[in-house]
Amino acid sequence: MGHYKSNLRDIEFTLFEVLGRDEVLGHGPFEETDGETARHILAEVDRLAREDIAASFTDDDRSPAVYDPEARTVTVPDGMRTAFRAWMDSGFWHVGLPHEIGGQPAPASLVWAMSELVLGAHPGVYLYNMGPSFSAILYRLATQEQQKVARLMIEREWNATMQLTEPDAGSDVGAGKTKAFPQPDGTWHLQGVKRFITAGEHDLSENIVHLVLARPVGVEGVGGPGTKGLSLFIVPKYLFDWDTGELGARNGIYATNVERKMGIKVSATCEMTLGDGEPCVGYLVGEVHDGIAQMFQVIEQARMMVGTKAISTLSSGYLNALEYAKERVQGADLTRAADKTAPRVAITAHPDVRRSLMTQKAFAEGMRALVLYTATMQDRVLLASAAGEHDDMAERVNDLLLPIVKGYGSERAWVLLGSESLQTLGGSGFLQDYPIEQYVRDAKIDTLYEGTTAIQGQDFFFRKIVKDQGQAITWLAGQITEFVGSEDEDGRLKEERALLGTALGEAQAMLGTMFGFLMSANPQAEGTDVRNVYKVGLNTTRLLMAIGDVVVGWLLLRQAEVAQRALAGEVSDADQAFYTGKIAAAQWFARQILPRLAAERAVMDGTDNAVMDLPIEAF
Repeated sequence: MGHYKSNLRDIEFTLFEVLGRDEVLGHGPFEETDGETARHILAEVDRLAREDIAASFTDDDRSPAVYDPEARTVTVPDGMRTAFRAWMDSGFWHVGLPHEIGGQPAPASLVWAMSELVLGAHPGVYLYNMGPSFSAILYRLATQEQQKVARLMIEREWNATMQLTEPDAGSDVGAGKTKAFPQPDGTWHLQGVKRFITAGEHDLSENIVHLVLARPVGVEGVGGPGTKGLSLFIVPKYLFDWDTGELGARNGIYATNVERKMGIKVSATCEMTLGDGEPCVGYLVGEVHDGIAQMFQVIEQARMMVGTKAISTLSSGYLNALEYAKERVQGADLTRAADKTAPRVAITAHPDVRRSLMTQKAFAEGMRALVLYTATMQDRVLLASAAGEHDDMAERVNDLLLPIVKGYGSERAWVLLGSESLQTLGGSGFLQDYPIEQYVRDAKIDTLYEGTTAIQGQDFFFRKIVKDQGQAITWLAGQITEFVGSEDEDGRLKEERALLGTALGEAQAMLGTMFGFLMSANPQAEGTDVRNVYKVGLNTTRLLMAIGDVVVGWLLLRQAEVAQRALAGEVSDADQAFYTGKIAAAQWFARQILPRLAAERAVMDGTDNAVMDLPIEAF
């Protein structure tokens, strides 16, 4: 039996019973994918993930990809090759792509549900197959001629990378030094070094299409400092015929190093050198000043992926811990602890183990709901676009939720995997005999790449709330307030609704405090101190995590409400247990997690600049 334990029942419950995806499936742009088809796809991807994709997960960690510094090539292990081929041969990666490039249109919510299964089974398979999702973005951004590249990427199964980070410019993208020089034939020659490039080089496909940010030089009106001087370029590993896809000469972009990492070792994280000794040919996407806006579409896709990966790993970690706890017999029941003759019991009988398991369950299932709820906003955007309309609020709410999915999701998953999932197994959890030690190592990167948690917190407050003028956060708070004020049929969740309302109030008060800090730092206002912006920076991550808790608590209680209605009718024994567990998880989260926001608010209210005033020698 493989390491991966999926939760297809909860995925389907969230998609169909809670979020009502049957309402959009089989209609409009999703006419080809009805509810029955979607369920069939999920069932098949679930089977494929557990049986085939997950098979080499452990071996690929022990014997990862090999870099040849002489040839500057990467060879992936045979297990990875087999798992990757199983996914590609299935054809399910076409689901969600536009018709125009050979895809099967489907709601984003279905696509991300499928993605959870692949990412949980073997994240390396997904990371080496970013070509399809990036090709869809390229198709939207490219000229009519360049759209041929997107079609070829699907037709010939080419992979893709995104290249922002440089050795001296990590999160500060605008400090990038890679340059692009215009050529008489309309192409560009790129020179520079990119770092931390996921799947930058490998032998899984005949070509790799790199999407590279670089600074044009020698062009009037562009090339200045900061992100506004950046442009986006198509840079293929091999040059090719744009009509047939036939490969030509090797392009001047090479992997010049592969990082030795803590986790997801099978995924080659490369240093890429462009234009060193031979030309690196690139093709400008759109206009010369559009690079950062274009790349943000790629970044947003990647951030959604990272959050989904993190949450999927936590779910499998929890289910592995639950299985172990059911089988591990140790100690007597606490009520008979002093009785040396008392029978030994499974550790699921011990209170602290149950505390741990329920905490894992609540977060794993609540954050799955967070991912899929966010995807419903993407569904709304797609439906509006297909109708020739624009759903402004759905776009704003999706933007608001993305740093929660990525930042909150990755932080909660990483911490819970180590402090609860692995801990449930005791000393055995520290061994490679069980998968959770690898989960912990693999999950840490989720808090780091595609923008660290600190970056997510700053993005959340400054861009998604302040720059948005609070429109999305106000709308979301309104949805939660409406739920708090409604009543369930039997009143069983009355206390939990009240706790959610209190937590929402604490979060709103925290927002007020943050705005107060920001206003008191306005250099153009009298009696202010610009250094008070430090107080904002000291609390952006705290705010992100607090509002993440509120949203997850709300979604869990929405699930509990649906579960209550289901239990009012006739259900199978399995569904009886499932729905009862949904109610219990929501109640646990409301009673055990949400009250903590009061303490977080008190900490924020007491923020001063003492730590910023401290001389660095004192640290």
